[in-house]
This record gives sequence, C-alpha cells and structure tokens, in this order.
Amino acid sequence: MDVLRIDLLFKIAGIGIFISVLSIILTQAEKEEQAQMLTLAGAVIVLLMVLRLLGDLFDSIRVIFNLY
Repeated sequence: MDVLRIDLLFKIAGIGIFISVLSIILTQAEKEEQAQMLTLAGAVIVLLMVLRLLGDLFDSIRVIFNLY
C-alpha cells in the first residue's frame, strides 16, 4: 500500500494539463463541441481514478475497525 501516492497526483495533473491544451487547440480551431466533450471525458477519467481511491479508503477503514 502506497501511503503518499504522489504518482497518482502527477497522473491527474498530467491529464488536466493535456486536456486543457487540447481543449484550447480545439477551441481555436472553432470546434467548441469537441472541446467540451474532451473536457467532459477528462473529468470522467479523473473522477474514476478518485472513486477507485475512495474504494481503497473505505476498504482500509473496514479493515482497521474490523467491520463486516
């Protein structure tokens, strides 16, 4: 179990930077709809990563307090 999970923080930051650059490029190319869909897809990917972490957190809490 990684305590700090710095690599996940860098992955999320990298995804955010990559999506924002691509969104700016698409907006300047007058493709606003694709830029919005790209931003939404990036948000969903990051949300799934965070949900996985929350699942790990709840599993740890369950083990620590001997629940279930």
